[in-house]
Amino acid sequence: MLNRRNWLQTTSSGLILGASHLMAKGASLTKPPVEEDYYKITQLDPPPGVVLEAGAIDFPEENRLMVSTRRGEIWSVSNPYSANPAKESKWVRFAHGLHEVLGLAHKDEWTYAVQRGELTRMKDTNGDGKADIFETVNMEWEINGDYHEYAFGSKFDKDGNLWIVLCLTGSFGSDCKYRGWCLRVNTEGKMIPTTSGIRSPGGIGFNSEGDVFYTDNQGPWNGTCSLKHLTPGSFQGHPDGNKWYDLAPESKVMGKKPETPKSGSRMMVEAAKIPELVPPAVYFPYSKMGQSASGVDFDRSKGKFGPFAGHMFVNDQTHSTLMRVVLEKINGRYQGACIPFKKGFGSGNVPVMITDKGAAFVGGTNRGWGSRGSKNFAFERLDWTGKVPFEIHEIHAKPDGFEFSFTHPVDPKSASDPKSYTASTFCYIYQASYGSPEVDHTKPKVISATVSPDMKSVRLVIDKVVVGNIHELHAEGVRSADGLPLLHPEAWYTLNYLPSA
Repeated sequence: MLNRRNWLQTTSSGLILGASHLMAKGASLTKPPVEEDYYKITQLDPPPGVVLEAGAIDFPEENRLMVSTRRGEIWSVSNPYSANPAKESKWVRFAHGLHEVLGLAHKDEWTYAVQRGELTRMKDTNGDGKADIFETVNMEWEINGDYHEYAFGSKFDKDGNLWIVLCLTGSFGSDCKYRGWCLRVNTEGKMIPTTSGIRSPGGIGFNSEGDVFYTDNQGPWNGTCSLKHLTPGSFQGHPDGNKWYDLAPESKVMGKKPETPKSGSRMMVEAAKIPELVPPAVYFPYSKMGQSASGVDFDRSKGKFGPFAGHMFVNDQTHSTLMRVVLEKINGRYQGACIPFKKGFGSGNVPVMITDKGAAFVGGTNRGWGSRGSKNFAFERLDWTGKVPFEIHEIHAKPDGFEFSFTHPVDPKSASDPKSYTASTFCYIYQASYGSPEVDHTKPKVISATVSPDMKSVRLVIDKVVVGNIHELHAEGVRSADGLPLLHPEAWYTLNYLPSA
């Protein structure tokens, strides 16, 4: 519980607080700022009787979205930005009879849908808002009917490819062709085996640079949920799908089959031995930052969604939350931090899309797994109120610590006090068994905190950084220049590599 004395500044004229969170001298105090002061959720309800377990979201045109469902439907929604969508948005069923659509993209008047067993494209040729032509683009991977055999699809990349990540059979083994792989389908409909080592994806998307990422979930060879960078020829960590390497022996993309990791080891120990193994860019500490990482997108709005332009956002299905991710490249690999962003969604979040108009659309379902959001399904829009929260903006690794930047200037007294910060580290066992406890704990001491001249960043020095460990960083004591506490004072940085300077 926040002690409100700690987020006030005392002056000769009494207690003051910026951003209108404190009334005149002698008046009662309002509550500390909360997420809803900055970002608000609006419900977009489907027609009565429709069970909308959202699987993917896309915008074929500026003021119309499409949302697919796990039950095999695709709905077209007009006026999705309306302040009163119950009255002003119109829902039309574009297609039905499909098989769990978990990917939507549009190109040349075609709607592309990633179904469980194939990539399909469809088109409305007579203008009634309903698809009347359906074509199979590719169906070179296989299914056997297992509940977990999800297939998540991306938007088109800069070369016109769609990326598809395939869950293992039962999320444990690869019992049919290409389960546990990422595939690309090019403009001619050709399937290109691209990446092995996938376990149980929950979503796939791009960062602002156009690189492709997916979320993988806790289980065998995955100590916790994580965000992973997909690169052609890479190995993502789960070895069971490697049995399909012989299906593409001439492939210049995949190269040779990677060595099987040693169970019971650590990720960065094995990555040093296996060149193809790409460590997770960001771990989401289990229970602390969710339990089922899912949809992925980045803020393309150039400031219309708040001060986080270019940052990545990741849903969590179990906690019904949207998390923020800040990435950087060190030694040619992505790594970075996850930071809480928004809780309180209606169901278990799966897809997310952030539009150039500055709204985040989030779809949810709790079928198969429970969620903190109590509804069986939900479709919601998240809008920025225009107020800028006091937040950790970015975190960058340094050889002897980290550099924090903030969305507002800091109070130099609190921000320069090492006691305003705490740090701890841990990692997960890289093993064939399910999940992992936190292990290899350390408790670094914060030695110094140096505030920049513009008071927008702090250089934090700790006595020992631990390569290969997640660094849990708290800044509860830091205040803004107006006396505000951080809306979310905690972050977790995945330190796979140490920068040289």
